Amino acid sequence: MDSGNVAWILASSALVCMMIPALALFYGGMVGSRRILNMMMMCFGGASLVAVLWALFGYSMAFGNSVGGLGLIGDITEFPGMGQLLAKDDSAAIPVILFAAFQLFFACVTTALVAGAAAGRMKFGAWMLFAGIWATIVYFPIAHWVFAFSSADGTVTGGWIANGIKAIDFAGGTAVHMNAGAAALALALVLGKSSGWPKMEHTKPHSRPLVLIGAGLLWVGWFGFNAGSALSAGQSASVVFLNTAVAASAGLLAWALVERLRHGAATSMGAASGLIAALVAITPACGAVSPLGALAIGAIAGAVCSLAIEWKFRLGYDDSLDVVGVHLVGGIIGTLLIGLFATDQAPNGVSGLFYGGGFEQLGIQAIATISVLAYSFGVTWILAKILDHVVGLRIKPEDELRGIDLAAHSELAYLTDEDPVQLGSPQRA
Repeated sequence: MDSGNVAWILASSALVCMMIPALALFYGGMVGSRRILNMMMMCFGGASLVAVLWALFGYSMAFGNSVGGLGLIGDITEFPGMGQLLAKDDSAAIPVILFAAFQLFFACVTTALVAGAAAGRMKFGAWMLFAGIWATIVYFPIAHWVFAFSSADGTVTGGWIANGIKAIDFAGGTAVHMNAGAAALALALVLGKSSGWPKMEHTKPHSRPLVLIGAGLLWVGWFGFNAGSALSAGQSASVVFLNTAVAASAGLLAWALVERLRHGAATSMGAASGLIAALVAITPACGAVSPLGALAIGAIAGAVCSLAIEWKFRLGYDDSLDVVGVHLVGGIIGTLLIGLFATDQAPNGVSGLFYGGGFEQLGIQAIATISVLAYSFGVTWILAKILDHVVGLRIKPEDELRGIDLAAHSELAYLTDEDPVQLGSPQRA
């Protein structure tokens, strides 16, 4: 094992972990002042639950030997509790247990992303139940499809997308962003619209600085997310690092330009959203394209996603924090554009249409896209429907209007003279 590689993946794992509080800040700033604590708790609570499930059986489901060699799900009995990973494997480039820790945070972040579609109107207990089951039946299987590669000697069989059709997804455009976006759409449809939607004064963003801080921290964390997925500190990670940086910048500028042309001003919310949309799009493509390709993908994502967030008003679904418009649409853009902008000079070593590769890779990317979208949306919709029938998903209308923080957590982020003093746990009253 190379100590430099180990150090880089340790650092990358910490960077991806930082994306959880960064997302909480990003989402928290977007909601009303009496919704922020619940929004942040949904991120922290869902991520923590998934981390526990990952240690118990999630890693085994995602990276265990494929059951029956079908590439659909890993063997849940292979690494229960992950104690089997304590032994050193001299044949591995990095410790297997470190890889498991790195991937743990991918599962946590993906689940937290879905919460944005349910902001301010979903019971916290119902969310936690949903998050645990969703990670088990949706994220863990899709992670196996996309991230689990078969061993060179054939003793370990991985997922069908990674090894069967050989679709390119360097760091999670399908497994993370499209998956979360499709799930967010399904959950939003089952939950229904917020009270007073779409004109809701009580749900307007209460802190744009928090949104920008969260977006900035997400940008930093994304270098661990993308470049860390190279699993070594070398040329591949370096290419991915640069592609991630320039794509994000292009996305911010593109969204701002579209806003300026359409609405007369480039807003801070737009800048933050354009940054994230481009990061989403470059995630699957960061190892497949040149810096010029990364600029193009980032700019296209920033421009298109700035238009896509308005679809919810035309189509009538209440995606509170635009998980669909940014993560679903951005993930589709980045995954499909690999088929156009990929160059065999990049780490993935595959050429797309613009570099003489024809339409083959585009077709492969489309199959992966449609498969992940269909499975994630369909299973999530069924899960949400069942939970809504069994435990109920929505909070009371009056609690939704006055803000979910007090009803769900007996706390408020910002106190006024009119608020009761007996907030929080008794020892902190």
